[in-house]
Amino acid sequence: MVKIILASNSPRRKKILTDMGLNFDIIPSNYDEKLETDDFSYDKIEDLATQKCLDVYRRADNNSLIIAADTVVVLHNKILGKPHTKEAAFEMLKQLSGQTHCVVTSICAINKSINRAATISTTSYVKFTQWTDEMIHYYIDNFSPLDKAGSYGIQELPPNYLDKFEGSFENIVGLCPNAVSAILLQVQYRPPEVPKQSSYP
Repeated sequence: MVKIILASNSPRRKKILTDMGLNFDIIPSNYDEKLETDDFSYDKIEDLATQKCLDVYRRADNNSLIIAADTVVVLHNKILGKPHTKEAAFEMLKQLSGQTHCVVTSICAINKSINRAATISTTSYVKFTQWTDEMIHYYIDNFSPLDKAGSYGIQELPPNYLDKFEGSFENIVGLCPNAVSAILLQVQYRPPEVPKQSSYP
């Protein structure tokens, strides 16, 4: 029987797959995500997801189906990755304040048992309210911006920080359940039905 492997330690992605009713193991990818430039393209993000997937593919059993993903925040066609310092997080959040930006998650899946691979990308849109410097410092001091693309997690934003979003909420968190279901079918694995309601708000 094919065993699903999530190539990520992300608790958010783990929760989404669990909410979908999938049974899976976790083998984190060791692929270096460093980008040469911050210019956005779908090919670039899909390649990152693919490289993460291949890193685990080489270590996984032959009956494995590996799922890897990469999520980026895009503002004015520039990628805002994970900040390395609180100062970098402040600058990112300052740029995003009052702006509409894209959140793109690319997923790669490889069914090693039949040597079949697929990639898929999902785009959502987020608009913040106008954040004051005090609001930014509050978020940085009370949450964990350093491990998140764009320096924020939409599921933990305090009241009055989010203006609106369009598209899949879970995609902004880190994985769109419908995209996961679609890509599993593309690599000839039939997942259970996606629950109609997510446990995220």
